[in-house]
Amino acid sequence: MAEQGDLEGSQPIDLKKHPSGIIPTLQNIVSTVNLDCKLELKLIALQARNAEYNPKRFAAVIMRIREPKTTALIFASGKMVCTGAKSEQQSKLAARKYARIIQKLGFPAKFKDFKIQNIVGSCDVKFPIRLEGLAYSHGAFSSYEPELFPGLIYRMKQPKIVLLIFVSGKIVLTGAKVREETYMAFENIYPVLTEFRKNQQ
Repeated sequence: MAEQGDLEGSQPIDLKKHPSGIIPTLQNIVSTVNLDCKLELKLIALQARNAEYNPKRFAAVIMRIREPKTTALIFASGKMVCTGAKSEQQSKLAARKYARIIQKLGFPAKFKDFKIQNIVGSCDVKFPIRLEGLAYSHGAFSSYEPELFPGLIYRMKQPKIVLLIFVSGKIVLTGAKVREETYMAFENIYPVLTEFRKNQQ
């Protein structure tokens, strides 16, 4: 975790890649992998100390590790979902650690088709935004119903990313498969955000 933070802080931002001068921080990576063998979930839950299994509630073992701090959902089919990592490398490392745990319990687990399914990033443009104006002028992409949810939901077509835009200037970006899409979506929206900047009284 530390290395990513340090990188962003100490090095000058590449303004060719990030003209806004802001780099969204990755908050959560969701990945999947196929262990390619059938799993006995009860047995896993009994033998692994960091696992819980409540088949009435959910058909998977929920397992957690501290380093990288992640949670895995492990299904009887051998499919696994890993969430909570802050970078692609950490997500892969965590998934490998879970696979190793399953191997140690005596299952012939492999590590097939590892894939990043979703990247969630966030950032703060540090100025308030007029969401009504934005929603009105970008009606085709925006849904804004403040009674239901305080943020504006902006569905960008290219790259195909969903952005949650808040009055405060905080932005959440989700749906990317590679981090570049997150960066690109933010750079696309940034000029729009500056256009709908709220004037402070």
